[in-house]
Amino acid sequence: MMELPMRVKNAVSGMGCRSLRWLAAICALALLGGCASVLPPPPPAENVYLLEAVAPLATANISPRRDFVIEVGMPRVRPGFDTAQMVWVRKEHGLEVYARNRWVDTPAHMLAPLLAQALQHSGAFKAVVQSPSPVAARLRLETEIVRLQQDFTVQPSRVQFTLSARLVDLGTRQVLASTEFDETKAATSEDAYGGVKAANQALERLLVKLTEFCVTHAPTP
Repeated sequence: MMELPMRVKNAVSGMGCRSLRWLAAICALALLGGCASVLPPPPPAENVYLLEAVAPLATANISPRRDFVIEVGMPRVRPGFDTAQMVWVRKEHGLEVYARNRWVDTPAHMLAPLLAQALQHSGAFKAVVQSPSPVAARLRLETEIVRLQQDFTVQPSRVQFTLSARLVDLGTRQVLASTEFDETKAATSEDAYGGVKAANQALERLLVKLTEFCVTHAPTP
């Protein structure tokens, strides 16, 4: 048998090694591709929304201006609504929440500064503070979120925002007035974002009514 020259044997051996390396690389890529196809897809991005509204403008006919401080307490919340999850209903007595849509904070924590801002912009009081505050206040506004939900039992869906309020004289501990506000606003789309827009529109109307409530029942000089 004829023996191959050494250079030819080395060349053949080199080609074999290179072929093995290429084969190993191709197998590795195929294995990685197979693993990637088995991995679960990433979860959809979560949508986070704000409960916000433009505060009512100062009212020119508010007279006289009250020369005292009013304190805004942290709103209480009825069971089922003290959550950053966005609540919706499709049957009576049943509450459900969106899986990938939520508020940036609980409704109470978003509402408190908006109440204070609305009263401040009214110009009816010397100052407006949020509780707790070291500033001595004469009046205290106490509120409770009764419900904030998107109702799918009707078409188009609607947001129901109900808020109870009472005005308390901190000196006498007397309740000067109490009431409940209920605002309903149709959603512009049958999804969470449509509910967010409707909730903020309902909130704007609530702030106007709540400001008028405080101004009407606050003592005058």
